[in-house]
Amino acid sequence: MKERLISLGAALLALACATAEPAPSQRIAAGRAEYETYCTACHGIQADGTGPVAPYMSPRPPDLRRIAARRDGVFPHAAVAAWIDGRDPIASHGTRDMPVWGAAFREESELDQVTETRVRGRIVQLVAYLESIQLP
Repeated sequence: MKERLISLGAALLALACATAEPAPSQRIAAGRAEYETYCTACHGIQADGTGPVAPYMSPRPPDLRRIAARRDGVFPHAAVAAWIDGRDPIASHGTRDMPVWGAAFREESELDQVTETRVRGRIVQLVAYLESIQLP
């Protein structure tokens, strides 16, 4: 009986560790890696809108370090996540020039609820990174 309780306790601890939220610094580091892979071509390594393909784009990519500054110092987490995801277009924002990363992330693996959770996790990481680089 004692061995079963220890086994059960170990299993519960492993499950808790596997489902625990990553630390903010881990989320930001993972978001930076996603940013460097998917966003730098347009937005640039410094996220200032000067990526190598930016000169060929119209309109030019925005400076992502000033998202909060353009909104009186408030970083709009949900709006940024929706822009990155792109699967639920907002008609008032006009045409969609940026890739629909939610769909792209989802296509990389099987279509199931776990995949959707991973897609949203990747977007949350990107948002955390973008929030971390905001300038006054």
